Amino acid sequence: MHDTSTGNTAQPARRTVLAATAGLTAALTVGGTAHAGAARGDKRLRALISRMTLEEKVGQLFVMRVYGHSATAPDQSDIDANLSEIGVRTAAELIAEYHVGGIIYFTWAHNTKDPRQIAELSNGIQRASLDRPRGLPVLVATDQEHGIVCRVGRPATLFPGAMAVGAGGSRADARTLGRVSGAELRAMGINQDYSPDADVNVNPANPVIGVRSFGADPDAVAGLVAAEVTGYQSSGVAATAKHFPGHGDTAVDSHYGFPVITHSRDQWESLDAAPFRAAIAAGIDSIMTAHIQFPALDDSGDPATLSRPILTGILRGELGYDGVVVTDSLGMEGVRTKYGDDRVPVLALKAGVDQLLNPPKLDVAWNAVLEAVRGGELTEARLDASILRILRLKARLGLFDRPYADPGRVGHVVGTPAHLAAADRIAERTTTLLVNEGGILPLSRRTHRRLLVVGADPASPSGTTGPPTGVLAAALTELGFTATALSTGTAPSAATIAEAVTAARDADAVIVGTYNVSAAGSQKSLVEQLIATGKPVVAVAVRNPYDVAHLPSVAGCLATYSWTDVELRAAARVIAGRVAPRGRLPVPVQRADDPARVLYPIGHGLSY
Repeated sequence: MHDTSTGNTAQPARRTVLAATAGLTAALTVGGTAHAGAARGDKRLRALISRMTLEEKVGQLFVMRVYGHSATAPDQSDIDANLSEIGVRTAAELIAEYHVGGIIYFTWAHNTKDPRQIAELSNGIQRASLDRPRGLPVLVATDQEHGIVCRVGRPATLFPGAMAVGAGGSRADARTLGRVSGAELRAMGINQDYSPDADVNVNPANPVIGVRSFGADPDAVAGLVAAEVTGYQSSGVAATAKHFPGHGDTAVDSHYGFPVITHSRDQWESLDAAPFRAAIAAGIDSIMTAHIQFPALDDSGDPATLSRPILTGILRGELGYDGVVVTDSLGMEGVRTKYGDDRVPVLALKAGVDQLLNPPKLDVAWNAVLEAVRGGELTEARLDASILRILRLKARLGLFDRPYADPGRVGHVVGTPAHLAAADRIAERTTTLLVNEGGILPLSRRTHRRLLVVGADPASPSGTTGPPTGVLAAALTELGFTATALSTGTAPSAATIAEAVTAARDADAVIVGTYNVSAAGSQKSLVEQLIATGKPVVAVAVRNPYDVAHLPSVAGCLATYSWTDVELRAAARVIAGRVAPRGRLPVPVQRADDPARVLYPIGHGLSY
């Protein structure tokens, strides 16, 4: 059975909430009211909070994963996963048992199969919560960053990722991305997006941020962050700047370890702070914490997620932010290194957090907070302060008045021709031409009709067609070339390289997709042996632009910053000369033989 109701069928279920909160949306719209209106809204929200049980208050603080495509009738395998990990069968049972204030969607949790299903799942979640005594609307969140991190795939519109947008350098494009993506998410009942990434990526070896960042220039990143925030929030979706106080200079992935940022306080001010200040000035609805140690800001050894000096002292006090603070996932190793799973949520709340995201064991975390209040370590007033921020956000998003998506309208909003065309236009402005020896690019169909497309085929980002070699070959064939794809992988063997070299002999030119090339890796050997055939070789760095430093002999090199379809198709149009390359490096590329020296500076980019 599918949940298909819209808001019109559920009025009786939320009558008491609506009566208590009439006019909240108008009173709490960002920048839209006098102080008296906001005060009236707060008074109504405080009245709601006063009627909540302690268990309901604790639940409002949690944002939790749940398996399944439906709130009430998921597949049996998803029921089994829910029982194993959470102790409930369905999203509806999760809400009944734990009163959670938020739910996060993941592809791997089978929440995001197709747009109409997502809208119906969202409605089922809202109904499950609103039908309960004192029921409240739910913040439905996901990580739709675009580029390499996306949870909702085709037929939704997929845009270039942040570093690609940074290469385009257009705040208008960043705003369009947020506005269009926000409209599509809201149509599917998703009302909080954990995007944009506000980290300034100054470490080329960063294993977790990298191309998820707009770039290495703090002011450029700040402008694009603010623009994307404005776009999302204009479409009724809460944007989330992450990862405070800044995750851009780490060499450790906080999913698996505990990174330490060695910036001084002055360096933090000049490098990391600007994008968060810009997001706050743009009216950002939520900010996500980082599971990093930042000794210059707090020398206790605690992660920023659990740091009162960082979250309450700096973010609340110095930066003046009073919106919602959400943790990064509490299942990540960076926040679990020092304390147990029962202490982490309590310490996060004491530090100044409002929303506790995706704990590994919800019963452990939920009961720990409950017992901390009962035992006096946390006051109920402390919970109330966070719940007020969360309810203000729900009211500002209009969820008290319009909690439901309209599944019948999804197809008129999600993945429309106009939206897809906007993504293509933006992608064309991001492709960056780094090397063009002898004007090899653009390739002519008259002299280089037969193309061999080889290279790395990393797992395709959610909802794109992939693999990259196939997408590039198909796009080039559509443009009038005869292109053949041969996947050689991220670590090609000697036999695979020999196969590619043999195939190159029948081609007029070779396109090589590279992915995180290293000095000693076999991708570098593949490119060198292809060059040795005498055929023109063009490299397409499908993730990090830093690959070009390891390919000194290549005739042409493009950077796409991700291997989603929209970026690869744009690169094909650049290779074919249908559009001129316009992207400019948003990060510097250091020399491979002397990393202290810059090979290509920020702003480098050729055209024709």
